[in-house]
Amino acid sequence: MSRIGRLPVAVPSGVQVDVQGSNVHVKGPKGELKRVFSALIGIAMEDGQVVVTRASDNAAERALHGTTRAVIANMIHGVSTGFSVVLEVEGVGYRAEMEGKNLALFVGYSHPVKVEPPVGVSFEVDLKTRQIKVLGYDKEVIGQTAAEIRRVRPPEPYHGKGIRYAGEKVRRKAGKAGKGAK
Repeated sequence: MSRIGRLPVAVPSGVQVDVQGSNVHVKGPKGELKRVFSALIGIAMEDGQVVVTRASDNAAERALHGTTRAVIANMIHGVSTGFSVVLEVEGVGYRAEMEGKNLALFVGYSHPVKVEPPVGVSFEVDLKTRQIKVLGYDKEVIGQTAAEIRRVRPPEPYHGKGIRYAGEKVRRKAGKAGKGAK
């Protein structure tokens, strides 16, 4: 049995979970999420907890068991407390600013790059630490939005300039050795 999959998911107060077969609808103070899971996995509400089960030890069902439980746990956590991803802007003259609800990135191009947040996502910019926070309730959308912002100017290995995740280590290269003595 999957160690992750057999753990029940606790439902905090203020969050409503509606399970109908393989359809799961989660509603909380931050928003609401719907998802359709595989019919091979059984999902049920028992004593204020979501329990995920599987019928056999089939490889496909074993693979889906823990993943289904983790996705449901992320849905419940997202609508109750939310998720955030922190990005850092590194480089001389590189910065990020808010223009209304949109994000404007000044990262070495001839023009600022505008990023419009998807539904359920918001941005926060700290000008002193040059950090961008991507906030929302859907973990999948938050991660994808952060990856798209990073893709505007990924960190380069010679000077380390670009947009990186907080705590990301950029492998640096030595660069040119210079003119050799004759």
